[in-house]
Amino acid sequence: MRIERHDPRGRVLEHHRTGAEIRRIGYPIGIRTLQVLRREEVTPNIVRLTMGGPELDGFHTYQADDHIKIIFPDGDGAVRLPVPTPDLDLDWPKPSPPSRRYTIRRYDADAGELDMDFVLHAGGLASAWAADAGPGQDVAVAGPPGAKAFPHNYDHYVFAVDATALPAAARWLEESPPDVSARLVIETADAADHAYPLAARDGVEVTWLTPDGDRSRLAGAVRAAGAPAARTFLFAAGETGAIKPLRSWAREHGDRMDALFTGYWKRGVAGLEE
Repeated sequence: MRIERHDPRGRVLEHHRTGAEIRRIGYPIGIRTLQVLRREEVTPNIVRLTMGGPELDGFHTYQADDHIKIIFPDGDGAVRLPVPTPDLDLDWPKPSPPSRRYTIRRYDADAGELDMDFVLHAGGLASAWAADAGPGQDVAVAGPPGAKAFPHNYDHYVFAVDATALPAAARWLEESPPDVSARLVIETADAADHAYPLAARDGVEVTWLTPDGDRSRLAGAVRAAGAPAARTFLFAAGETGAIKPLRSWAREHGDRMDALFTGYWKRGVAGLEE
């Protein structure tokens, strides 16, 4: 199977392969200063900030796990922003300013709104900012730089995610075809976050988990469901150690399963950059 995908400038993008064609699609990378429009406590530990403003015009996002970088002030309060280049990229200052990557939960071009969900936890730069952010506050965002796109014609999908990748899974669920067959296995540190709203879809099974102490149950729950009977795509994203065991599980099923793995964070490492 070959699916041609192009970037916004018409170029066919290269891809890497884990059985199927997963293509890296580049977008024109922008730098924008937006304003917080609304704040919503989605669950006890997840806050949604809706952002907007004139500079959101022309924003690009096409895949469920697209991300932006939020740029934070230096210790002295100065905000150092990257500068757009003629080739639609960004020239970043040295050293790089403090920043964190976050997945886009929703983009509504007509309404001029961008939703971002933040998991609140102790000691996190972005978490501390989101805990206090409110309407009217400025926020600098860079990107998205592009996406890893995978076909939407598999017989079945499996999503193995933690709270940090939950926005990507939720967006995919909303944007996928109406007859999709999928299983979402979602692990959150607090069972109270199982109240996170997901689109109700026929043919979709959702399993919520909490860890066993510091030990993730995510990979075990996915494997316990057994081998796929149909052509399956696995999307595994979250803490790197928690999803790592699923790499060998995906390989065991050969041509029946393709996979995309994304380590959003690593236990004990602040600001993991993949």
